[in-house]
Amino acid sequence: MEDWILDILITVILLIIVFITLYPFYYILIITFNSGSDSNLGGMYLWPREFTLGNYIYFIEDPKWVNAFLVSILRTIVGTVLAVFFTSMVAYGLAKRDLMFRKTYFFIVIVAMNFSGGLIAFYIVLKSLGLINTFGVYVIPSMLNLFFLLIAISFFREIPDELGESARMDGASELRIFFSIVVPVSMPLMATMSLFIGSGQWNSWLDSAYFVQNENLRTLTYRMMQVINQSMVPTGDAAAASMSRAKVTPFSIQATAMVVSIVPILGVYPFLQKYFVSGMMLGAVKG
Repeated sequence: MEDWILDILITVILLIIVFITLYPFYYILIITFNSGSDSNLGGMYLWPREFTLGNYIYFIEDPKWVNAFLVSILRTIVGTVLAVFFTSMVAYGLAKRDLMFRKTYFFIVIVAMNFSGGLIAFYIVLKSLGLINTFGVYVIPSMLNLFFLLIAISFFREIPDELGESARMDGASELRIFFSIVVPVSMPLMATMSLFIGSGQWNSWLDSAYFVQNENLRTLTYRMMQVINQSMVPTGDAAAASMSRAKVTPFSIQATAMVVSIVPILGVYPFLQKYFVSGMMLGAVKG
């Protein structure tokens, strides 16, 4: 009898937690399918009151949003591939116990993780490299992820040296060993790195705001921040009345951009989820 009551109590609590977690996403979703002017009236909780696809049509027809969406996809793919590749390569080298100046390299990594030159110094470095106002500013500075570098080093150290030694005896180069032996047995690590780095690339907007002036290079998250800032600008009665008559409002477009930005992550996450926990635990435990 007591177990039955406890099960019901736990179920109710979990349902409440699920509702609190998911309802904000559902509310944003119904906002995108409702007229913007009607959404401003409030009182809509479960389904669209004036159903419309106008918000999505406006989003698709606006070249700024489409271009920003494509830039975000490109920076996420290129940035993730480069970051996973170079971080893994550096980690593979640092995982070698007989590497010359190995302690010096680790000292540099630890210092870089704990101390920063600041935004101005970072800007000067980017400018001297010619990355300001280019697509490269999105992907080149993040090619080496120091956090995952340490995890990858711990992971690679646990791979038996005999695998590499037997390959060397057969005449394989270090690159061949890395791509043919190390990478296949490190898929949980690679998938976890891809998920975290890809999410970071997709959600990043500060670099687009600080280091890019070309409107064609703006990212989706930057456009969303623009809309948020615009919706926070105080408006007079005339502006408010004009907004209330509009079918598409800054808030409805902002909600639409949120839904569109979530879709790629939801599409990728199920394929990487099975590697997520195992990859993080392997890197942590073996370290």
